[in-house]
Amino acid sequence: MATANKKPEPENGDRRIIDAIEYVYYDGYWIRYYAPLQDSLANRKRLIDSLTRRAFHHTEAGINTPGKSLDLARAAYASETDPERKRVNAAMLAGALFNRATDLFTSIVDLGELGVQVSHNNELMRECSDCFQEALTLGRQVKHHSGCEGIDEVWGEPFKAFTMPVPDFYKSRFIKIAQSMRDIDMVADCIIEVFCSRALFAEVRELVIDYADAARRIAETMKKDPVIFHVWPNFVAVGERLDAFKPELPENSDQILRMRVAYGRDLIQDGRRLISYIAGARVPMPKSSQAYIDKCRRYDQAFEP
Repeated sequence: MATANKKPEPENGDRRIIDAIEYVYYDGYWIRYYAPLQDSLANRKRLIDSLTRRAFHHTEAGINTPGKSLDLARAAYASETDPERKRVNAAMLAGALFNRATDLFTSIVDLGELGVQVSHNNELMRECSDCFQEALTLGRQVKHHSGCEGIDEVWGEPFKAFTMPVPDFYKSRFIKIAQSMRDIDMVADCIIEVFCSRALFAEVRELVIDYADAARRIAETMKKDPVIFHVWPNFVAVGERLDAFKPELPENSDQILRMRVAYGRDLIQDGRRLISYIAGARVPMPKSSQAYIDKCRRYDQAFEP
């Protein structure tokens, strides 16, 4: 939710009921609030499992290496000399380490349910922590599934959930969601500024505003919340309308104008996809956002109204 009327000025962490829904305020945005899970081994395992699945969902294909293949993944990474291939091997090794860590944590939780208490100094717990830590370090080599930039913000979340108290982890997520909303608005504002002053693109303004609003709703909504059955279809439908937008060119348009308009429409669709990546990952993508804004600025300078 975009910045509310601030009298008095809200502070980070303030909570408020808005339209019968509880929100929490961080860095200029009111975000739908979800209470943290009770901090138990079983709940922490569920959280880590969910975050691990999410990390693999938003990252490049082929790196969800089973934990049992850790030694093979490590040997392949160590022996590879080509830099491009070695980066992919690093991502595959990171995937194996994540899965080994979750396998170990599952065993720890299973032992706890049998009444066997595993201390933080236990060998299993230490190995679990080491695997998460190494996966986090290698995660800098892991790219978003679009290939546009690394996404170690998402990759590091299972490790955070393992090491941080659950309430602190939830707080860190709200902060990242606020940063994601900021990037969504920044990209949307760029599209409006660059394109909507041109008569041929003026009608796209409301579509971009609606899509940014729908994207912020996606970023703040947990998939287990039943409201997702309303939020997600709206997000997809608005995105499809934005992708379908085609400026109506005069019949006597020359080839240069047609090329400029076609490239402009491509840029708008690129921005729509970038917004969807940010909303889905629920973390900022600063490199991709800045690269997109720079590209739009170059278009604006090259093709004056």
